[in-house]
Amino acid sequence: MDTVEKDQLDAGAQFVLKSRGSWIHCGYHLTTSIVAPALLSLPFAFASLGWIAGVMCLVIGALVTFYSYNLLSLVLEHHAQLGHRHLRFRDMANDILGPRWGRYYVGPIQFLVCYGAVVGSTLLGGQCMKAIYVLSNPDGNMKLYQFVMIFGCLMLILAQIPSFHSLRHINLVSLILCLAYSACATAGSIYIGSSSKGPKKDYSLSSDDDSRIFGIFNALAIIATTFGNGIIPEIQATLAPPVKGKMFKGLCVCYGVVTVTFFSVAISGYWAFGNQADGLILTNFMDDGKPLVPKWFILMTNAFTILQLSAVAVVYLQPTNEVLERTFADPKSGEFSLRNVVPRAISRSLSVVMATTISAMLPFFGDINAIIGAFGFMPLDFVLPVVFFNLTFKPSKKGLLFWLNVTIAVVFATLGVIAAVAAVRQISLDAKTYRLFANV
Repeated sequence: MDTVEKDQLDAGAQFVLKSRGSWIHCGYHLTTSIVAPALLSLPFAFASLGWIAGVMCLVIGALVTFYSYNLLSLVLEHHAQLGHRHLRFRDMANDILGPRWGRYYVGPIQFLVCYGAVVGSTLLGGQCMKAIYVLSNPDGNMKLYQFVMIFGCLMLILAQIPSFHSLRHINLVSLILCLAYSACATAGSIYIGSSSKGPKKDYSLSSDDDSRIFGIFNALAIIATTFGNGIIPEIQATLAPPVKGKMFKGLCVCYGVVTVTFFSVAISGYWAFGNQADGLILTNFMDDGKPLVPKWFILMTNAFTILQLSAVAVVYLQPTNEVLERTFADPKSGEFSLRNVVPRAISRSLSVVMATTISAMLPFFGDINAIIGAFGFMPLDFVLPVVFFNLTFKPSKKGLLFWLNVTIAVVFATLGVIAAVAAVRQISLDAKTYRLFANV
C-alpha cells in the first residue's frame, strides 16, 4: 500500500502527483475533468427523454455525483488521517476491497476510461477543426484524419508538462473557455430558436418502442458520462496537506460551473431544436452547409471548444503519465535529470501518437466511448464511492445513510449494464457505416 512518506513514493507519485495545490487549484482540475465539450451532447440526450425526464435526470446526475465525489473525498481524508494517504484510485481499491480489485478491475477500467477520454477529445478536436475549415473553405479537400493529426501535434507539446499540479494555470483558462463556449452554444440556440431560420419545434418522442427504450438508456449513459470524472483520488492527491475540507470547496467551485453550463446548454438546445438536436449541438448551427448564425460566431465557438479540449485531454493523460513515470523513471534521480527526462519525453510522445492514431482510424469512436462510459464511469463515479464509504465508515444498517448508499450502488450498477447493452446495440446498428480513416 502506498503512503506519502517521501522515501516510499514511486516515481509516478513523486513526479506526476505532487501534493502542492490549494483548494482553488483543485476546483480548476475538477472543472476541466467534468465540464468538457461532452456537455454539448446534452440536448441530444433530452431528445430521447423529453422535458420532464430530461431535467430530472440532469438534476439527479448532479446531486448523485456531487454526493458520491464528496463521499470519496471523505474516505480519502479518513485514510490520510490514519497515516495512509492514497494518491490513486487503485490504491484505494487495494486497501478497501483487496489487491485483486485494484489490480484487475479498478486500475484497468480507470486506465480505459481516461485513455478513452484522451482519444475522444482528440477526435472531437479534429472534428471542430474540420468544421472551421469547411466553413472557411467549402471546396477544400482536407480530410478529418489530417485535422486529428494537427490536434495530436498540439497534444504532443502539452503532454510534456511534468506534473498534474503544473496544469493549474491551463485549467483556470480551461474553466473560462468552458463558460465561453457554453454561453455561445446557449446564445446561438436562443437566436436560432427565436428566428424563422430554425426547424419547426417538435418535442415528441420516437413512436417505435424499441428505439424509444434504447434511446432512453443511451441518453442516461450520455448524462452519466457527461458528469463522469474517474480521477477524483488523483485530483485530491494534488492538494498540499492537510487536505481536510479542501476537496469540498473545490467541488463547490466545479458544481457552480456545472449548474451554469449543463442546464443552460441542455435546455436552450432542446428548446430550439427539439427532437432534431444532433449529437453535438454545434452541428445544428449549420443547415445543409449554410450557417444559421453569423459565420464568425461558429468559428469563435469552435475555437473555444478546441482549446478547452486540449486541456481536457491533457488532464485525462495524467493517469497514463503516472503509470509511464512509475515504469520508466528513477525516483532517486532528479525530476529533470537526463535519466528521467529522456524516457518521459519518449513514453509520453508515444502514448499521444497512439491516441491520435486510434482517433484518426476510428472516427466512430463515440460509439465505443459509450461502452467505455457504461463499464467505466458508472462504477468509478456512481457505485464505488458509496461502496467505499460503507466499508470504511460502516454506517448503521438501521440508518438512512447505509440504505441510501446501497440504493445508489444497485440502481447505477444496473443502469451501467443496461447502458452497455444499449451501446453495443448502437454499434451493431452503425457498423455498416464504419470505415477506417473515414472522412465524417
